[in-house]
Amino acid sequence: MAALRLASWNINSVRLRAPMVAEWVKQADPDVLCLQEIKCQNHEFPEGTFREMGFSHFHVRGMKGMHGVAIASKYELEDLPDADLCPKGEARHQRVGVEGLELHNFYIPAGGDEPDPETNPRFAHKMEFLARIEAYFASRKTENAPLVLVGDFNIAPYEHDVWSHKQLLKVVSHTPVETDALERIRLAGEFSDIARELVPMDEKLYSWWSYRARDWRKANRGRRLDHIWAAPAARDRALATGRDGFQIWEDVRGWEKPSDHAPVVLDFGD
Repeated sequence: MAALRLASWNINSVRLRAPMVAEWVKQADPDVLCLQEIKCQNHEFPEGTFREMGFSHFHVRGMKGMHGVAIASKYELEDLPDADLCPKGEARHQRVGVEGLELHNFYIPAGGDEPDPETNPRFAHKMEFLARIEAYFASRKTENAPLVLVGDFNIAPYEHDVWSHKQLLKVVSHTPVETDALERIRLAGEFSDIARELVPMDEKLYSWWSYRARDWRKANRGRRLDHIWAAPAARDRALATGRDGFQIWEDVRGWEKPSDHAPVVLDFGD
């Protein structure tokens, strides 16, 4: 097994932002890049552009219109069967084997504006998706597999993962029903939330800033929606490089025509 630089980024249209990805890759040099919200079908993924960046292996779960996830890698990828976790069958999850890890890339639904599954079908969909994820990883707990979960979970779980815990308690992405559901998933698989293993809980940490803010940096009303988790069998590798091995590239949020998410990067040990 080799050391591995793993990155996760909700790119909000891979074809539109492929040049931005290329510029970032020059600086960050990830070995494996997990993308969410690619907004293209499999055959539309700009593989040639990613090959020019140095990637040679691809695993794409695209669909027409919205959603979609993709993994570009410098290492060989083993295609693992889909786990059928999305209630609507949307392209929101994929899993591969890479350098001794079983890597899961998620794009969990945002859930709409109203945190009530009775009146908001989008929120009901989100909660059902979370329940399926919990059951799936609970069923695999005894395997002791080297599982790594990354992606846009669309939930900021802890108090300092949002700009105002008090003001966002009734806002989708930070409501107790969502954060509790995410915690159940974490416990079901005995996952470590790597960012919070490395960064103290009382330190503000964000990966997303709304497009609505006129000056996103000055307002700094962020949320930590993008995550990297590791099961016990992968935890030592995930923590091997310490805090220096983890970074949220928030400056990328200020580039021209950016995604509203910043890339999240973690260096795994060998």
